[in-house]
Amino acid sequence: MSHRIQILETQQAFFVERGETLLQAALKAGIALPHDCQLGGCGTCRLKLVEGEVRYEEEPMGLAPDEAAAGYALACQAQPVGDLVISTAREDEACAEPMRHRARIEAVRPLTPTVLQVRLQVPDLEAALDYRPGQYLKLIAAEGQARSFSMASVPQGGSIELHVRRIPGGAVTDRILPGLAPGDAVEVELPHGNFFYRARDYRPLLMVATGTGIAPIKAILESLMDDPDCPPVSLYWGMREEGDLYLHEQIEGWAERLYDFRYVPVLSRGGAGWQGRRGYVHHAAVDDLGDLSEHAIYLCGSPDMIRDARQAFLDRGASTEHIYADSFTFQRD
Repeated sequence: MSHRIQILETQQAFFVERGETLLQAALKAGIALPHDCQLGGCGTCRLKLVEGEVRYEEEPMGLAPDEAAAGYALACQAQPVGDLVISTAREDEACAEPMRHRARIEAVRPLTPTVLQVRLQVPDLEAALDYRPGQYLKLIAAEGQARSFSMASVPQGGSIELHVRRIPGGAVTDRILPGLAPGDAVEVELPHGNFFYRARDYRPLLMVATGTGIAPIKAILESLMDDPDCPPVSLYWGMREEGDLYLHEQIEGWAERLYDFRYVPVLSRGGAGWQGRRGYVHHAAVDDLGDLSEHAIYLCGSPDMIRDARQAFLDRGASTEHIYADSFTFQRD
């Protein structure tokens, strides 16, 4: 038995067969719905149920119970119970269409033993590099493997900075990228994603990152530097050990160019000499800020952190409509 799905904004319709997800059926019908990880973790495929209900084989990590209760669903995991009317409207989210380009490696250097900084130059975009800080690109290696990496820099002169966590045994991060040299060519496709700053919210910003999840947040905050309309910013960055905080000194300097900026590094395995905060990064934010009903919240890092932080922040009054998340998943092959 199939169910008819209608998109409110475009009046397009497609049918979902038993056992299919909304995303699978839409793509099969040639209808492009925003998506990325397809694992229910990143939230890119979130849509609103206008009419009808869906079910899940397992509750997706990228959808909080309050969001589900408010009528939101993740297309990559949701299976319709009956016919649906869905809304894919994303106000103020018009972005450039992804396009493939040839890029040149400018530099590859270690930031920590497990994190590489990769600088790319895209010659045909030197005058027209167009993406929203916080979005990501797909890097297609010569062997054909494609991986997604957040852009850690603002659009400027065709130059792009990436922060790449090396995954032991990873085909791209451990075997290909470390061997690249200046001048080597790679293919990139950009921009992708809906993790970027929403200026119209104009709320105090709470930004929470773990690991290389700091990369897109770095790009967002650099875009707000020296901006008289920049709201107050609280940045919490979680790492294991002090040596992992590869941007620590640079971030401390951001206070000179961001309005009312607060930076709190949090270590889960800090040594005896660490004088800062310890534990889970989202716990530190909750302890410090309390009521979050007036904040716009940006989360980037592991699916587990995003799931736990989202729920903790909702419990402190955060608005579902003002939580934006980018979940990192890692591939070895």
